[in-house]
Amino acid sequence: MLSGTAAVAVGSVATYAAPAAPTTAPQRFSYSLNTATIMGQKLTLDKEIDVAAKAGYDAIEPWLPKMVEFEKAGGSLKDMGKKIADLGLIVPDAIGFANWIVDDDAKRAAGLEQAKRDMDMVRQLGGTHIAAPPAGATDVKMTDLLVIAERYRALIEVGHSIGILPQLEVWGFSKTLSRLGEAAEVAIESGHPDACILADIYHLRKGKSGFAGLKALGPSALHIFHVNDYPENIPVDKLQDADRVYPTSGDAPMAEIFGNLRSTGATLVLSLELFNREYWKQDPQVVATTGLAKLKAAAAKA
Repeated sequence: MLSGTAAVAVGSVATYAAPAAPTTAPQRFSYSLNTATIMGQKLTLDKEIDVAAKAGYDAIEPWLPKMVEFEKAGGSLKDMGKKIADLGLIVPDAIGFANWIVDDDAKRAAGLEQAKRDMDMVRQLGGTHIAAPPAGATDVKMTDLLVIAERYRALIEVGHSIGILPQLEVWGFSKTLSRLGEAAEVAIESGHPDACILADIYHLRKGKSGFAGLKALGPSALHIFHVNDYPENIPVDKLQDADRVYPTSGDAPMAEIFGNLRSTGATLVLSLELFNREYWKQDPQVVATTGLAKLKAAAAKA
């Protein structure tokens, strides 16, 4: 579906390429800790980075609120970016919530300004991508995907000026962009060669997209993929973020999912993103280490 954009994207801004995995990482997949996985332990940004490095991840995917908190406490994101690099980690992406998609012109303009600030912070940390979910439109069904495509293109252009690529994120619980096919149409119709999608096992399940559609995406459409699992005994309509479990600890068809991902030809950063309240009660180092082992086990099923 998006494979035609691959040749065009080759000549685009260098920072927009898929985040380069460290040379020690397995070919095609590298492994990242999304800090939501240890969010409940309320660590500072620097401590989250230490946990990821000690556990053996290739990358860390921080959240913007934690980065803001770190700066307000007097920390330097540039210095922290150097620490990340010195530890052998990369920052393939960060999680932000700017309201770039909303219909209200004033709110959307404010959202783009927030996106600029967020992207600058990600750049200072050494990152290259930022999540672009349908924040602000989760309770409103926006049916004109061509309008959303125009707004996504505008967001990419904002990122282009900073050196950060926004990834269109599928949110399965949202009334807007809940399905992979909707995100694919928006990415295609944006007309931008750097358009790409951030997908997630939980959200593909929650939004009822399934996983077969991943095979329709070309290598430039996916840079980062959020990995988690879910219990089969919870109906889709009842499934919540907190129900996410370690990969291979639930009932998601991991062999199918990772086989489909490999078939795209994409060089992917696999990022472990969990919101499990029971895990949040545990030692964050144990959670991160266990999660990495489970993440690699899931990828191995391909």
